[in-house]
Amino acid sequence: MVKIMALLELSQVCVRYGSVEVLHGIDLRVEEGEIVTILGANGAGKSTTLLSISGLVRPYGGEILFDGQNLLRMPSYKVVRMGIAQSPEGRRVFGVMSVLENLRLGAFCIRDNVRSERTLQWIFDLFPRLRERSDQLAGTLSGGEQQMLAIGRALMAEPRLLLLDEPSLGLAPLLVRSIFDTVRTINQRGVTVLLVEQNARAALRLATRGYVLEVGRVVKEDKAANLLADSGVREAYLGR
Repeated sequence: MVKIMALLELSQVCVRYGSVEVLHGIDLRVEEGEIVTILGANGAGKSTTLLSISGLVRPYGGEILFDGQNLLRMPSYKVVRMGIAQSPEGRRVFGVMSVLENLRLGAFCIRDNVRSERTLQWIFDLFPRLRERSDQLAGTLSGGEQQMLAIGRALMAEPRLLLLDEPSLGLAPLLVRSIFDTVRTINQRGVTVLLVEQNARAALRLATRGYVLEVGRVVKEDKAANLLADSGVREAYLGR
């Protein structure tokens, strides 16, 4: 049987910070069109996995294939040009720049101004608050508005794969619901999503499939509905 290549495939990815190994041979697949979530406690290696994919952390072993091309030695700006963009944990917007300036920075790899303007208007449709605040300094936005901006800035690169790191962190439940509804809309537009999220219940309700990481190893992989029903996952991550 011929194995169909996934959009993204990690094989035996190992990462060290100094002398400490934090990823111990991660295997992970994301098919085009999916929403896949990575669950795990703090320190499990979730964010490091995303940083490895985006080229901001350099694995010392393994393979990271995106559309068949190995990203392992590729600098992060070329990873973006390949079609991968990340909305980082903690949002990391440029506080002394306006909302619009932040968004336009996300389009650094797009040379077609007409395309960039079209993408910008789509982002304003997704997040009308950003249109209202377009001239406002990003540092004066609320936490929820900064999260919208971080996602919008990533989308300005027109990614095929969007990496989302803790998009619900510090947000009120109503805003969390709104952000996750928007992620679903983004996915329906054709953007594949790899999501790291502490809110396991919300993530599994959104996702197609999920992986559970414990101390740098994948200990479970299944369809999201099966993970929601799994007694071990419920006890560890869902509070019951």
